[in-house]
Amino acid sequence: MAKNRVCEILGTEYPIIQAPMNWLTNAELVAAVSNAGGLGCLGPNAGQTTVVVDPIETAERMRKEIRKTRELTDKPFAVNYTLPLAHEKERNSYAAPLLQVCIEEKVLVLAVVGELVPEVIERLKNLGFTVVYRALNPTVESAKAAEAAGADIIVATGFEEGGTMPREPIGTMEAVCMICDAVKVPVMAAGGIVDKRTVAAVFALGAEGVYVGTRFIVSEENPASEVCKQDIVEHETNDLLFFHTIPSFRRVTPHKLGKMFKEMADSGATREEIGKLLHAGTMNRIGMLEGKLDEGLVTVSAAIGQIKSIKSCKQIIEDLFDGINFKDYTGLTP
Repeated sequence: MAKNRVCEILGTEYPIIQAPMNWLTNAELVAAVSNAGGLGCLGPNAGQTTVVVDPIETAERMRKEIRKTRELTDKPFAVNYTLPLAHEKERNSYAAPLLQVCIEEKVLVLAVVGELVPEVIERLKNLGFTVVYRALNPTVESAKAAEAAGADIIVATGFEEGGTMPREPIGTMEAVCMICDAVKVPVMAAGGIVDKRTVAAVFALGAEGVYVGTRFIVSEENPASEVCKQDIVEHETNDLLFFHTIPSFRRVTPHKLGKMFKEMADSGATREEIGKLLHAGTMNRIGMLEGKLDEGLVTVSAAIGQIKSIKSCKQIIEDLFDGINFKDYTGLTP
């Protein structure tokens, strides 16, 4: 199959990255995506079911999952790296041990997420990593700065995404257009990519790849509970609840805890007040990994209405690119 710039940079058959979702990735999922021609990515707490608070232990658990992934695939895969910030000492304590493990285990690609720190991107490039940078709140300025710092690929994330959503309600279509117009490196689209129509749409806008999360939750290989997967399949977009919290917004399927947070937001509770109660990582683990829908949260893309069944990662990727000719696709000009 013909390849475009994203495929060439990542060493994949298809220009697709499976998003590094907290608690919802493991070696089996990542290997399945990579073996199917995409780039699987180990996310925070990959392969785990319990919470640990020690940075070294957290990094060593990732080391085991990296090695397990290598036993299941000889294809490229990535590891998520959250950018450390000067004012977030807790995050910094986890970043350094994880990076050291990635260096020692000879990981080639990092999915770098967070507020841009150009000198960190430069260091990662100097260490030999391929850097895929995704800003939580995409802007033209951050995209240009990431490119200048050496990022190989930039992800344009729209408000339709699941998980931690951007602060500004900029849709995927506009996010892709503005980032593609700002940089010369390849751009991948994230947010609401669930079928071949959405893939075709973002390619027409200038994207050269897709960064997909929610659709891969509803895969046979994902460690999410079958209860969670059926919850996503059975709900429509109009069923979803939406509320503000720290650091921005959540979009969840309609269950007890989500309804409580929605009512709090509607009654005037601040982001900070909701954020103190909502420990998103733990609640996602309870709701999505354990399948306790009323005790946790199921955070999803706005496009879940188009997800109708649970499929293998191989079938999902083939469906997404069915009939899509992405070779040398440069999008439509404005």
